[in-house]
Amino acid sequence: MMFHDVCALSDLVVGSATRYVIDGQGIAVVRIGDEVYAIGDRCSHANFSLSEGELNCGEKTLECWRHGSEFSLETGKPVSLPATKAVPVYNVVIKDGRVKVYRSSARSTW
Repeated sequence: MMFHDVCALSDLVVGSATRYVIDGQGIAVVRIGDEVYAIGDRCSHANFSLSEGELNCGEKTLECWRHGSEFSLETGKPVSLPATKAVPVYNVVIKDGRVKVYRSSARSTW
């Protein structure tokens, strides 16, 4: 497993998504309280940036701003139409105050 040091935990605003590019791949990094999630930043339905969409902290979903599809931050699966295909999710570890995103062939394509 490879990891990428993305940012300091303190750089992430609680209750929002921030776009990072790792090895040419757009990743939406989301902070909900002390939990951090990383999900592919492109809607599988229409290729729009998910990090620009609305975050539902209670449901742990991120909505595509263009057509309203919501994606689970935990599984990448769409929980509403029109999207029907999942987006990749990535393992996240916080170590020494740094957010590290891990690639794993089982959970990602990068």
